[in-house]
Amino acid sequence: MSNLMSGVFPILSTPFDSKDNIVFNDVEAEVEYAIDSGVSGVAIALASEVYKLTDSERNEYLKKVVNCANKRIKVCMNTTAESTKVSIEYSKKAQELGADAVMIAQPSFGGVDSSEVKKYFINVAENIEIPIFMQDVPDAPISPELAVELSQSNKNLAYLKVEVPPTLPRFNKLKNISDGELPVPFGGAGGLFMIEEMRRGSKGTMPVAAIPEIFVKTFNLWEEGKEIEAEKYFHKHIPLIRTLGQGLGIWNWLPKYILKKKGIFSEALAREPSLKPDMDQIYELDRLMEGLED
Repeated sequence: MSNLMSGVFPILSTPFDSKDNIVFNDVEAEVEYAIDSGVSGVAIALASEVYKLTDSERNEYLKKVVNCANKRIKVCMNTTAESTKVSIEYSKKAQELGADAVMIAQPSFGGVDSSEVKKYFINVAENIEIPIFMQDVPDAPISPELAVELSQSNKNLAYLKVEVPPTLPRFNKLKNISDGELPVPFGGAGGLFMIEEMRRGSKGTMPVAAIPEIFVKTFNLWEEGKEIEAEKYFHKHIPLIRTLGQGLGIWNWLPKYILKKKGIFSEALAREPSLKPDMDQIYELDRLMEGLED
């Protein structure tokens, strides 16, 4: 188990300019900021608006992140697709470009039988040599029982990112039926329940990349056995973490606003369609940021 990944793996925000192009200098600055914050890895995934990128953009983006990371941290790439063929192609390309892991949610369009879901994950796993984060999301849930079964069928199906609320019963169930073996559980959903999830066996979390230092400090305190201190520190920042976790596209704008405010991004733009926050939301975010602690 010692060679398995753990820790804070923020999901990168994708910087766009006014012409809707990726700003790769800002990508590099964001990765460096994450590394300086002490993260264990970064990921390109849903909060990166990966589903809005062309295939050539996906590849160029991943290549830039891998080159910038330069083996200092792990890099995970979301390779979810509605067909097994496309997910395999995405996953093989991610491996070729240097990703250390991929993250995959099950297909969800039109409904997919559970037997086909199993085949989907196993077929992808058999075609690559890097580990897979199975992503358990509300529109495409993966039960703890299924996650354990899949992990037993192929060693590459080694991780489960739990995001179906309430997450805590799923962590409890996974802990009870996996007997400490695979899959390794990670938290998601913006990291809002990071403390409670670590108490139930979570080995890491995948929040947004705007405030990685908060999650890193919390994780490190917890690992040092300072659980009460970790909890007190983390809970001071719950209002900010909750605000950044809003849906309907606003969650794509707000982390970028923080990254621009910190001088990491040159612009704070999401790719359309994406609901833009109003000025009151920005004012509220500014107020929350005033309370950030080192």
